[in-house]
Amino acid sequence: MADADPAPVSPIRTRKPDWLRVKAPTSVGFSQTRRLMRDLGLNTVCEEAACPNIGECWTQKHATVMILGDTCTRACAFCNVKTGMPNPVDPLEPEHVATAAAELGLEHIVITSVDRDDLPDGGATQFVRVIEAMRRRAPETTIEILTPDFRNKADEAVKRIVDARPDVYNHNLETVPRLYPTIRPGARYFHSLRLLERVKTLDPTIFTKSGLMVGLGEERLEIHQVMDDMRSADIDFLTIGQYLQPTPRHAKVIEFVTPDTFKSYASLGRAKGFALVAASPLTRSSYHAGADFAKLKAARLAKHQRADA
Repeated sequence: MADADPAPVSPIRTRKPDWLRVKAPTSVGFSQTRRLMRDLGLNTVCEEAACPNIGECWTQKHATVMILGDTCTRACAFCNVKTGMPNPVDPLEPEHVATAAAELGLEHIVITSVDRDDLPDGGATQFVRVIEAMRRRAPETTIEILTPDFRNKADEAVKRIVDARPDVYNHNLETVPRLYPTIRPGARYFHSLRLLERVKTLDPTIFTKSGLMVGLGEERLEIHQVMDDMRSADIDFLTIGQYLQPTPRHAKVIEFVTPDTFKSYASLGRAKGFALVAASPLTRSSYHAGADFAKLKAARLAKHQRADA
């Protein structure tokens, strides 16, 4: 009698350390935020990217709206957003985003998007329309955008968005240059740096921001070099958080970086001249974005006061 086929082996999932464990969302505020997003047909990076902070943020009625659909034209090894051919751009989306901001009473909103390499402008026009709708419907809400790299069309795309005057322009470098071919193969490290540098050249009053994931196999000295590159591009605000593998198909976690290491990164970043550094295992680009924007403004004011003294 032939031996029975062996049972399939389940992929081994690395156990998260205690400092990365969060409670499942159950609050009334969470349900209200989710219902509003559903009613308006809006996508959020909180859900699409499986953010661990969704419970805390949605309970406080904070959400990062993801415009231009829920389907990305790229397939980065770290990202949980689905890849494929996106649907046509929704002309009602800008007003729906503004409505959500007004109904949630947001002081600060973060607007991001999937990559839309299929569009002639990479989706820049939709960012502009959302900013304009926000200014009409929720003029007291400050606006932070988190854009893709607008590959092969960045100069014009960035200029159009800067002319619309968001309060914060964020574009994430994500990882160190050595890991780009495997982690972020559709992007180019120095292109992303130049994008943020161009924002400052066009309008020095707009805060610029960028983020890194750690735990992908980078070396500490590589993180230090990225910090230097960011400061050369005059980036104001750096975020550093732990990479978490969303599914077994995505890049593996090489290391769970300790909270003490995050603290050392934050100290070094401040010493290198960033106006603000947010670094912790659960830090994400838009985590506590409203409070951080207030800190950015305070840091700029203090710098000007010292210069005038």
